Amino acid sequence: MSGASAKTGAVSRGDEQSEAGESGAPEQLALIRETVRERKARQPRAKPRTWRNAERAARLPVARVLVDKGMVHLDRYFDYAVPAAMDEEAQPGVRVRVRFGAGEREGRREGGGLVNGFIVERRADTDFAGRLAPLAQVLSPEPVLGPELLQLCRAVADRYAGSLADVVQLAVPPRRARPEQQPSPRRLPRPDMPEPGGWSRYPQGPAFLAALREKAAPRAVWTALPGPQDWAVELATALATALAAGRGALAVLPDGKAAARLDAALTALVGEGRHVLLTADAGPEPRYRRWLAVRRGSVRAVIGTRAAMFAPVHRLGLVAIWEDGDAAHSEERAPQPHAREVLMQRAVTEQAAFLLGAHGCTVEAAQLVESGFARPLTAERETVRAVMPRVRTAAEGDEARDPAARSARLPSLAWRTARDALALGPVLVQVPRRGYVPRLVCERCREPARCRHCSGPLEAGAEGAALRCGWCAREVVDWHCGMCGGGRLRGSVFGARRTAEELGRAFPSVPVRTSGGEHVLETVPGGPALVVATPGAEPVPEGGEGYAAALLLDGWVLLGRPDLRAGEEALRRWLAAASLVRGHEAGGSVIVVAEETLRPVQALVRWDPAGHALRELADRAELGFPPVSRMAAVTGPPQAVAGLLEAARETGLPAEAEVLGPVPLPVPAAGRPRRPGDPPPGEQWERALVRVPRGSGAALASALKTAQVRRLTRREGPSAQLRIDPLDIG
Repeated sequence: MSGASAKTGAVSRGDEQSEAGESGAPEQLALIRETVRERKARQPRAKPRTWRNAERAARLPVARVLVDKGMVHLDRYFDYAVPAAMDEEAQPGVRVRVRFGAGEREGRREGGGLVNGFIVERRADTDFAGRLAPLAQVLSPEPVLGPELLQLCRAVADRYAGSLADVVQLAVPPRRARPEQQPSPRRLPRPDMPEPGGWSRYPQGPAFLAALREKAAPRAVWTALPGPQDWAVELATALATALAAGRGALAVLPDGKAAARLDAALTALVGEGRHVLLTADAGPEPRYRRWLAVRRGSVRAVIGTRAAMFAPVHRLGLVAIWEDGDAAHSEERAPQPHAREVLMQRAVTEQAAFLLGAHGCTVEAAQLVESGFARPLTAERETVRAVMPRVRTAAEGDEARDPAARSARLPSLAWRTARDALALGPVLVQVPRRGYVPRLVCERCREPARCRHCSGPLEAGAEGAALRCGWCAREVVDWHCGMCGGGRLRGSVFGARRTAEELGRAFPSVPVRTSGGEHVLETVPGGPALVVATPGAEPVPEGGEGYAAALLLDGWVLLGRPDLRAGEEALRRWLAAASLVRGHEAGGSVIVVAEETLRPVQALVRWDPAGHALRELADRAELGFPPVSRMAAVTGPPQAVAGLLEAARETGLPAEAEVLGPVPLPVPAAGRPRRPGDPPPGEQWERALVRVPRGSGAALASALKTAQVRRLTRREGPSAQLRIDPLDIG
C-alpha cells in the first residue's frame, strides 16, 4: 500500500471510530461501517511506479538489495537500478520495494510481484548480465539495517544454516511510520559511576566492574547469590558502570517479569531516559519508537527479552544474559538462534564485555569456563552458606504419619515447615503443573486414562466436574480402563489449582494465592499467606525480606522427563524458587519433595550449581553430547531426511561427522493441537542427528545448508527441516 492509500485508510478508520463514539445505536454503527467500506472501495489505490526507462542515478546507479524472501536457496543479494529521482533516499540500510520473480529466467529482472527488501550497498556496476529492473519504491529513508547489524545477521545465519532474510526479520522490527517521522529524545549525559554494592560479596566482582570502567572486555560466568531482588540490583550496577564509562549496554532476560525488575533497578540507579525496555508488552508502535531511539544513538542501554539480542546499541561495551538455561531464550522462528550464542558473537566482534548470570549454572556456561572463554564469578562458600536458606529433603510417603499433612497431600516435614513458617511470613509452594488434576490413571493398573476419540489425556477440571479430554475437549462419562476394565481413577499429577484447594482446607485461616498460566502475579503482600505457583511464575514478596519458606512439590515430575536436560532444568527451577526465600539465619527454609540421593537434589541441598554443571559436562564429554560436540537435527519424511544427508556428504560434510538415527517420530493423535515440528496429519516423519566435534560446527552448518539449497533448487523430492544445536535431543 502506498503512503497515500495508507493515509486515506487511517483517516477512514478515524472517521468511523469518532462517529461510532458519538452514537451507540447498532443500526447507525452498521450504516457508518457500510458507508466507509463503499468510500474506500471507490478510492483508487496508488501503486509504485514501474520507473521503466527512467533516468538512472549519475553516481553509484546500482543498488544491491536483500530481498525479503526467507527461502534458503534465495540467500543472496540481487542488483537493481537506482532511478535518479530516488538517488538521495535510496541509501544503504533503507527499506525498499522491488519487483521480484518474473523474468528472472529470461536474463532480465522486470515484472514479478512487489516484495520488500533492504539496500545493503550502492555500487557503480553489476555482475548481472541481463537488464536490471529499477527499484520500485523507497518505503522509508530511515537506515534501519546498518553495516554492524548486517554483519551480525550474516554471522548468525551462517552459524544456524539459515537465510539472511530470516535473521534480518528477527533483528529489525516491522516499520511504523509515525515514530520515524518524530525525532528521538536528546541523549542524556553520562550517569555517575555507581558504587560496587553487592558485587563486593564476590571476590572477583570489584575487578570485573573496574575492567568495565576502563572500557576493557572482561568475560564472566556469574553464579548469583540467593535473594529476592539482589540479582537485579547487581546486574543493574554492571549496566550502569558501562554507561558511566561512556559505552553502551545490553541485557537480555527470559521474560517480561524479569525484565521489569531489572528496568526498575536500573532506573533507580541512573534515572529515566538513559535506557529503554524492549518487550512485547509495550506494543508495536512504542516498541519501534524505542528501537529507533537506540539505533539513532539517543539511548545507549537496552533491557529486553530475546528479540533485544539484536538491538543496534552504539559503542556496545557490555552484553549480559540472565538465566541462559530458560527455553524462552531460544527463538522459535527460523533459524531459531539462541540469545546466548548471539550475545557471545557480539562480544567477540564488537569487543564488548560478556556477562552470563543465573542462580544456577548450565552445562553450556560450565563449558565456557572450561574452555577459557570466560572466568567464573562466584562467591566464597562461607558467603553462600550465610545467605542461603536451609534446604532439606522429604520423601513422598511421609504424609501417612500426620492426618492434616495427608489431607493436604504434603509430607509431614513439609506440612510442619509450612505451619511454623506462616507465623513469620508468606510460604511459597511450587507445583510443576498448572490446572486441577492434569494427569489421571486407572486406580487398579495405573494405566494413563485416555480419550476414546483421540487418545488424548483425560483431565479433571474441578472437584465434581465431568472429565474432559485435554486435546479435543470432549466430556467423558462412564469411563472404563481399556487394559483392566476398571472404572475408578486417581490422580498421577496434581496441578496448582488442586494443590491450592487442598492447602486451603489444611490451613483454613490462611489466604491462598495462585500464580501461573495466564494469571501470573508480579508481587504478593509480605504477610502470612500460601502462594501456589508453577515454575517461572513465582511472585516476589513485597518488603524485600523474601518468603519464610518454600515447598518444592512433586519433584519426580521435573526429574522424570525424557530429556537430557531434565536434571539441569529441575535444579534451575528449584534454585530460582529457593532464591526468593530468606537466609537460614532469618529462619528461611526450603523443603524439596524428591529422592534425596539424586544428583540435582544433592546440588540443591549443598547449593552447588557449578559443581553439578561440571559433573554433567563430564558425563556429556563421555557420551559426545553437546556442548562438547556440535549437533544438527534433520527432521521430515524418510526420503527427505535420507536425501538431505546424502547431499550433505557430497557437499563437504566433515569426515568425522557421525549420523545418529534416523528414528521415527511419534505420530500426533487425532484431535491434538498441532505443534511446531509435528508432521502433517497422516504422515510418518523421522529424525536424524548429525554430530561433529565442536571445532567442526561451521563446516557442518555449511554442508547442510549447501545440501538444502541444492535439493530445493533441483527440486529433488520433499524438503526436510533443519535445526542446528536443538534444545531437545532426547
